Amino acid sequence: MTRVKRLEPLHVIVQGKHIAVTPALREYAEEKLGRITRYFDHVQEAQVVLSVERRGNLGKAQVVEVSVRGDGVVLRGEEASPDMYAAIDALIDKLDRQVLKHKEKREVHRHEGAAIKRDVAESEGHPTPAVGAPGTATG
Repeated sequence: MTRVKRLEPLHVIVQGKHIAVTPALREYAEEKLGRITRYFDHVQEAQVVLSVERRGNLGKAQVVEVSVRGDGVVLRGEEASPDMYAAIDALIDKLDRQVLKHKEKREVHRHEGAAIKRDVAESEGHPTPAVGAPGTATG
């Protein structure tokens, strides 16, 4: 039996605070956020807030805030830069690292769970058969 992974399009909400969101900015943010779906199976939505704020070291800073919801997890990130496109790029890199960290954590927990079940079965006197041993299902 093969599993078919059904990908639904990512719902991206792009809002501007003290800034007009141009179609080019909206398209750029949506395209960059699409990268996250490579690692996240079930991303429901992403909310992007683009704003202009005064920051001490940057002066007038272009700020990007993103919240991504999916797989029962909410990932958030914020980045400020003199250039809005650079801020989006830097933020997407941060979110990529967060997604990979979350995915690795899930993998570790999944493998630990299997090891615990195997240890419990062995301690109860039920040895786990080797793969390919007579009487076991292979593949």
